[in-house]
Amino acid sequence: MINMKKSFLAMILSAVIVSDAKAEISDDIVKIGYLADMSGTYRDLVGPNGLAALEMAVDDFGGKVGMADIQIVSADDRNSPDVASSTVRRWLENEDVDMVAGFVASSASLAAIEVIKENNKLGIVSGSIASSITNEHCSPNHIHYVYDTYPLAVGTARAVVEEGGESWFILTVDYSGGHELEAAVSSVVEASGGEVIKTLRHPFPTPDFSSFILQAQASGADVVALANTGADAINAINTAGEFGLTQSGQKLAALLLFLTEVHSLGVETAQGIQLTTGWYWDMNPEARAWADRFFEKTGVRPTMVHAGIYSSTIHYLNAVEATGSDDSQIVRTQMINTPINDMFATNGRIRQDGRMVYDMYLAQVKTPEESQGEWDLYKIVRTIPAEEAFRPLSNSVCPLVTDNR
Repeated sequence: MINMKKSFLAMILSAVIVSDAKAEISDDIVKIGYLADMSGTYRDLVGPNGLAALEMAVDDFGGKVGMADIQIVSADDRNSPDVASSTVRRWLENEDVDMVAGFVASSASLAAIEVIKENNKLGIVSGSIASSITNEHCSPNHIHYVYDTYPLAVGTARAVVEEGGESWFILTVDYSGGHELEAAVSSVVEASGGEVIKTLRHPFPTPDFSSFILQAQASGADVVALANTGADAINAINTAGEFGLTQSGQKLAALLLFLTEVHSLGVETAQGIQLTTGWYWDMNPEARAWADRFFEKTGVRPTMVHAGIYSSTIHYLNAVEATGSDDSQIVRTQMINTPINDMFATNGRIRQDGRMVYDMYLAQVKTPEESQGEWDLYKIVRTIPAEEAFRPLSNSVCPLVTDNR
């Protein structure tokens, strides 16, 4: 009889907890906004297929968190800080969006996360490069998930210097993310015993790289490093090929090259280029199985950002489910306290500064002889452990870190 009473009381308590948790999900809806470049330079590396990855996550979650429906809205930020901030403001203040995902151009991302902070909501940045997002621009209202300038510099620049690339010419896209990558690479090159003899910045976007590549050739640098991505990186690499840059003995280092860009270039043009990546679709059975599903949906293989958007969305929804709340601080704390083990990362974790840290990889583009198919593009050269890949908290200026020292 006592056991029956205990069981009955437990059932009542459980029902109350579930009821209270359900009430904490505002409007009985978990609403996610997806913001990215949907039509411009960064369309292929994040864009519409990033939205497809987010939709896969919601579908795999069953479209609901408990009894609350999951809804998605999306927009093209056109790589504009003004468009990004105004769109996010409308979503948060008028359309009850709980979390904003995606993000690409760092300038647009930095503008958007200020609005997210003002409204005490949550943002998960997957496509932006600026490491300042979780350093001087950190906040308790966003997370940086996939990559940033620090691991790209540590991985690629250090490897190239160690292989004899001592003098560097850096060609940089002229916006905040490019500037940060240039500074990080310069620091790693010099710390590794190399020298940056010249830096040159180009407008975003740039259709014609002829004058820039000619200056790079004339510099006599051992290494010409490209601190850009998307269509800019493709145009620069193609122009370097036309001008015979590597044939003349200079090395070409792509500091932010994505799978979609290598696919567009082809292994004949891109072969041998080393790059740092957080994920590759064919790196293990779990990644391959998810990539096959993504391919069925989109017709292309996913970039590390597509995979990161899926992983971060599942991680977010798991946190909402576990806490029974869509409150930004409750959910963010749960995400920080929960390790990430999925098709994207093993033993990943989100630090107090909002940076998700996990093992990164140095990859090399295969030769035509090595490649066994259209998307068989990379071989993994080495693993870069998480503690080596990302900026150590001891070097952080994030108030969320420094205030607790």
